[in-house]
Amino acid sequence: MTDRRFLFLLSSARSGGNSEMLAREAAAFLPVDVAQSWCNLTAPALPAFEDLRHGASYGPLSPAMAELADLTLQASDLVFVAPLYWYSLPAPAKLYLDHWSHWMRRPELNFKARMAGKRAWLIMAHAGSTEAEIAPAREGLRLATAYVGMMWGGALICDANAPGDWQKDPQAQSTAKHFFAA
Repeated sequence: MTDRRFLFLLSSARSGGNSEMLAREAAAFLPVDVAQSWCNLTAPALPAFEDLRHGASYGPLSPAMAELADLTLQASDLVFVAPLYWYSLPAPAKLYLDHWSHWMRRPELNFKARMAGKRAWLIMAHAGSTEAEIAPAREGLRLATAYVGMMWGGALICDANAPGDWQKDPQAQSTAKHFFAA
């Protein structure tokens, strides 16, 4: 039995969008003994993040944020399911990362040390974007996760605009079958 636990972090403003459908396709090829959790970062919406690093100290986490932090810490692999929005990650994915600043400052979480060695992945749909237009989102995520010591699993990128278009990208469909085997 494996001890891998995948947490899929949905961050699209569109439920069932191309990024999510491609992620579900890739997840279908995970071994049956690999646990999967799916977390929609938009429902309910994450609370606003207030940066208190150089003033007041961070208080305890709200119950909802404690639950999200716990899900994060229990996972061996974090899969950001995030369509390309204006050359970046969607706001919910970025807001989730912003909350890491709070989590890193809660000694009882030991967040940064416990994140080290986990693996980060990205599954992203875009609409006809060039590599130069995709790179900022992908590389920003890679750098953010590397900051806490995570390894980079890779990015599964799909050229898709309208709902269902992910099925028109044969390269992405083929890659999805073995994406998590890396």
